[in-house]
Amino acid sequence: MVQKAKILLVDDRPENLLALEAILSALDQTLVRASSGEEALKALLTDDFAVILLDVQMPGMDGFETAAHIKRRERTRDIPIIFLTAINHGPHHTFRGYAAGAVDYISKPFDPWVLRAKVSVFVELYMKNCQLKEQAELLRLQLAGVGEAAREPAGLLAELSARLAAVEEQAEALSKQLDDDAADASAVATAAHLERKLTALRRALDALGPGSDGSAPVFPPQP
Repeated sequence: MVQKAKILLVDDRPENLLALEAILSALDQTLVRASSGEEALKALLTDDFAVILLDVQMPGMDGFETAAHIKRRERTRDIPIIFLTAINHGPHHTFRGYAAGAVDYISKPFDPWVLRAKVSVFVELYMKNCQLKEQAELLRLQLAGVGEAAREPAGLLAELSARLAAVEEQAEALSKQLDDDAADASAVATAAHLERKLTALRRALDALGPGSDGSAPVFPPQP
């Protein structure tokens, strides 16, 4: 079962972290604080996050350097990063943020509703990806044991197909929502990637189903 998503909030000012928590509390997800780039990288060693809200101006390791470390790690390189900044140095400064791997760049003071809406999109995408991983793992475990006498492959495949159909329906609804809301290109691309994964898993399940003559599926011998 998919647990609550974790959102990493990175800012050296406690009042800013408190404000972010107040804005995002309505999403009912797990909010994790980090008061420096170093503290953020430490949190990322052990936990998985749906999205990172990263302040640009911090003493020591700033937001750009922190993002660069995040993107270099295999474990964390795909986590969306939203940069938050109280200053505006023009297009060059914004470009540097995107070059560092940010999916969005928001100047303070920002509209709380807009920030919450942007974060909610990435949380929802994260949850759908977690569901897909669970279904894929379930399929792998079930197929690994189909040679056991107590197993009923047809029934298992039917159950897996039903579970996958539920995820497919949710993913389709999310894609329609992104189209209607004119969401960020990065969010749309992530949703498209999720749909491709679902399509591949559906094809794999269909290939394991009964043949056109109604015969049971043929599974490879177990090692």
